[in-house]
Amino acid sequence: MKKYIVLLFISLFGFAQQTPAPKQSKSILILGAKAHLGNGKVIENSLISIIDGKIANIGDATVMKPAKHDIVIEASGKHVYPGFIAPNSTLGLVEIDAVRASDDESEIGQFNPHVRSIIAYNAESKLVETTRPNGVLLAQITPRGGRIPGTSSIVQLDAWNWEDASIKTDDGIHLNWPRSYSRAGWWAEPGGIEMNKNYDPQVKAIQEYFDNAFAYLGSKNTKKDIPYEAMKGLQSGEKTLFVNANGEKEIIDAVLFKKKNNIKNMTIVGGYYAFKVGALLKENNVSVLLNRVHSLPLLEDEDVNLPYKNAKLLVDAGVLVGLQNAGDMERMQTRNLPFYAGTCAAWGLSKEQALQLITGNSAKILGIDKQYGTLESGKSATLFISEGDALDMKTNIISFAFIDGRQISLESHHTELYQRYKGKFEQQKK
Repeated sequence: MKKYIVLLFISLFGFAQQTPAPKQSKSILILGAKAHLGNGKVIENSLISIIDGKIANIGDATVMKPAKHDIVIEASGKHVYPGFIAPNSTLGLVEIDAVRASDDESEIGQFNPHVRSIIAYNAESKLVETTRPNGVLLAQITPRGGRIPGTSSIVQLDAWNWEDASIKTDDGIHLNWPRSYSRAGWWAEPGGIEMNKNYDPQVKAIQEYFDNAFAYLGSKNTKKDIPYEAMKGLQSGEKTLFVNANGEKEIIDAVLFKKKNNIKNMTIVGGYYAFKVGALLKENNVSVLLNRVHSLPLLEDEDVNLPYKNAKLLVDAGVLVGLQNAGDMERMQTRNLPFYAGTCAAWGLSKEQALQLITGNSAKILGIDKQYGTLESGKSATLFISEGDALDMKTNIISFAFIDGRQISLESHHTELYQRYKGKFEQQKK
C-alpha cells in the first residue's frame, strides 16, 4: 500500500517549477514596442533600457538615441506592459485541494494576526508558473480562515524559495468583517435573506480585540504577546488593514472602524456594493480590491452586468481600485487576471484605465509602487512583451518576460502538455 502512495505523490508533484532565472548580467534594449506604462499613459514607439535589474531609461524611440547594449530586442508592432499584480492570492499555499498535506492556507482559531503566510509559500508550486505566460509576475500571498486570518506578504513569481521570492514581507493584516445578513438555501435553490442576529456582538468582539492589542502596544509589557505584536504598524501606516466586506452596511461600519481606531491605511477586499458609498471611501482614503469580475450578481433582481460595471462606477467616484481573484479555484484562475481587466474595459473603462487595475493601482494599494506597477526610469524591470493586447485572451501572447531584469521562463506544465499533444495529432496526420 505504501508503494502506491509514493507513486501517487510522484505523479502529483512530478513536474517541478521551472528553474529560476539568474541575476541579470547583460544590458538589454527593447526597441519599437508600444509601451503601456501602467499609469494611464502610452508611448507609441518606445525605447526601454534595462541595466542591473532596473529600467535605466524609457522614452520615445523617435527622439532618444539608444546607447550600445549587449542585447537588443526589436519589438516593433508589439506591446510592452508592467508585470501584472495578483492581490489577495493563495498561490503557493495550496497545491491540490484534495491533498491535505499540500493545503496550508489557514490556521485554527479566530484571531491570528501573527500567522505569516510567507513562510508557508511554496515557490516551486506548479500553479505559480501557470500565471507567468499571461503576464502575472507578482502576487500578494494571503492567508484564509477565521476572523483575522493573519498577515500577507508580496512576492515575485520566479524564485527558489520564499526568502528569494519576497519583495515586501508582512505588508498587511487581513480581517473578515461579519455579514449583517446571509442567504438561506444553496446556489441551485437559493432561499431568502436572513438577518445575522449576532452581527453586533461579532463587531464588538473585533473592537475589543483591537482595543486590547493597541493597549498592549502602548504599554511597557515585559512579557511579549506574539499576536498583539503582529498588530504593530496598523496605526502608523507601516501595515495596511485589508477588510473583506461586500455589503453596504458592512463597508460603512468598516470605514467608521478605521476612523475610530486611527488606522491609517485600509483597503476593502470584495467591495461588491462599494459603489454605493464611493464618496465615503474617497473622503476617507479607502481603496478597494474588487471581487472577481467574471461573476454573477449577488441578488436575482440586479443588473446581470453589475460585476462588469463595478470598476467603472468606483473609478468615476474617485476611488483607488484594483482587481483580485479570490473564490472557487482561485489559484488556477489567477492566470485570467488580465482578462478580468479586459472585461472592465468592455464595460466602461478605457483600456489604459483597466490596465491600471492590475498594475499601477494595485501597486499603490499594496505599497510597492516605488519599485513596481509602472514602467518608469529607476523602477524594477518587471515587465513583459506581448504580441498584442494583453487584456484580450486572443492576443495575449507573451514572447519575453522579465522580473527584476531577469529573463524568466514562460514554460509550464500546461505548455509541456500542449506541445506533447500537438505532436500527437501531427503524427496522426501523417
